[in-house]
Amino acid sequence: MRFIAIFCLFSFIFFASCRKGERITLDPNAKLTISNDSVLFDTIFTSLGSTTQRIKLINYNLDALNIDEIKLSGGNSSPFSININGENTIRRNNLVLNGQDSLNLFIKVTINPNAKNLPFLVQDSIILNSNGNEQIIQLIAYGQNAVFINSGSVGSNTIWNKTLPYVINNSVTIKNGSTLTIEPGSRIYFHKDASMIVEGNVMALGTATEPIQFCSDRLEQTYSDEPGQWKGIYLKQMGNGIIRNVIVKNASVGITSDSLSVNPNPKLILSNSVLKNMQVAGYIGYHSELIGFNNLFYNCGNYLIYAVGGGRYNLKQNTFAGYNSNFARKTAALSFSDYLSSSNYNNLYLELANNIIWGNLTNELDIQKKTTALVQIAILTNLIRTSNANYNVNGNLLNTDPQFMSNSSGNFELSENSMALKKGANLLSDPYFSLYLNRDLMYRPRVFPSSLGCYEKK
Repeated sequence: MRFIAIFCLFSFIFFASCRKGERITLDPNAKLTISNDSVLFDTIFTSLGSTTQRIKLINYNLDALNIDEIKLSGGNSSPFSININGENTIRRNNLVLNGQDSLNLFIKVTINPNAKNLPFLVQDSIILNSNGNEQIIQLIAYGQNAVFINSGSVGSNTIWNKTLPYVINNSVTIKNGSTLTIEPGSRIYFHKDASMIVEGNVMALGTATEPIQFCSDRLEQTYSDEPGQWKGIYLKQMGNGIIRNVIVKNASVGITSDSLSVNPNPKLILSNSVLKNMQVAGYIGYHSELIGFNNLFYNCGNYLIYAVGGGRYNLKQNTFAGYNSNFARKTAALSFSDYLSSSNYNNLYLELANNIIWGNLTNELDIQKKTTALVQIAILTNLIRTSNANYNVNGNLLNTDPQFMSNSSGNFELSENSMALKKGANLLSDPYFSLYLNRDLMYRPRVFPSSLGCYEKK
């Protein structure tokens, strides 16, 4: 009997407390607590929806609150939308929130096209009324008009400029016989899994002060360094490219090239550019050609450069920083081979000069050869992290920390005490010197003996 009495007592207390939490109070001092009194959406493109942001409404009172009204001030004309308990709505009345309970509001914004070229501001508010109290949540979003391309193509010589950004959905194809010229300061944004396919020619010619951007169309801070948001740039058999002073980031593979050039022009010249935050690799070449000067590669899932099946690679004054904040990488930052399979191999011509090849792994340079007769390699005056003592010739520095300013924040300039200062071979005789090698990534003049990597020390 005593046990039953105790059980009944605890049951009474339990159910009484539940009833109290469900009892609606009319006290005007009983207010909702709002997790944020404003919501700011970073720049989004007109006609493309934003990510979802959350606001939490909390009832810290012991009794329940009847929320007389939750509404969007702008009503049906508002660019914002709210979701309450799984229901998309602009207004909800008489919603009871029990004591010591909470409720999530999910908010999105879609901005209609606008003739303005510059980012513009849209605003609204969520109004909450309970027990005679009005509470307001401010909603703010920055919108940007753009040129939208949905599975489009460039079939004639075309110029893109910086007036409006370009937003690519699915893909854009530069047709054989056509040249797309992209002017300094242009912004090329790619929707999820979109790509640029080059069957003709791409000339992306930025400057040190106005680089060209290739990145995702998600501009919210959450996505700023998120890999794998779009597929990348793909140079096909007939395609050629000159890419200078660009930033390519947050793709699956930054640039893929599947063949050698079919004309006298190099397949790809890549200079004074940054490739970062790729899910798989910064560059992949299949029996292809890359001429690369003064570039910075870092934070890529498997490789910074993966070049197989032979090909031609001329890489000078680059910084290959194999640091991975997003991935647990197990493969060398730079990987070259003369074969695609056990029976398919081709000539490999590889020249590495004045580069920094460094990272977290013991070996950051991997060169695999099926037949030495097809391989010509020149490796001189590089700083390399490796256990291969055969590279300890031709002025190479092995396993000497370059002492970057801050690899954790993406600053790969050299500190005052770096052993990579004034160790570079003289490249004045290089045929590309006056066009690409005479200035570093920051447009500072090269002075020989140069600093290794893409940055010349001030």
